[in-house]
Amino acid sequence: MAGIATVVVGTAWDIVTHCQVPRFVYNDLPLGNPLGNPWDIVMQSQTMDRALSILVDAKTPTAEAMQHRFSSDDRWKMTYMAVTDENREELRERGEENRRQRLADKADGLKRE
Repeated sequence: MAGIATVVVGTAWDIVTHCQVPRFVYNDLPLGNPLGNPWDIVMQSQTMDRALSILVDAKTPTAEAMQHRFSSDDRWKMTYMAVTDENREELRERGEENRRQRLADKADGLKRE
């Protein structure tokens, strides 16, 4: 409405469609990977190409699902980023290491951009 066209590229169909954004490109991938699988330049480029096409061409509100897949089946949805008794300690240790590294980086004057 302000003359600035936008496209949301995301992985949470229910949330984004509920917000009624005017242009939405959806990938059924894990959160944090809206453009495509990590290091899959072809998938990510296809998603960007589609988003830019919708940005230019859409005359009415548009929500489009890409046909990309994270893996050959949907079993990943049941285990992706799951915390279990088997991995709880490893995840705790990784979190502690991450916090230590961030504190060290901060002490060295480094920051996230």
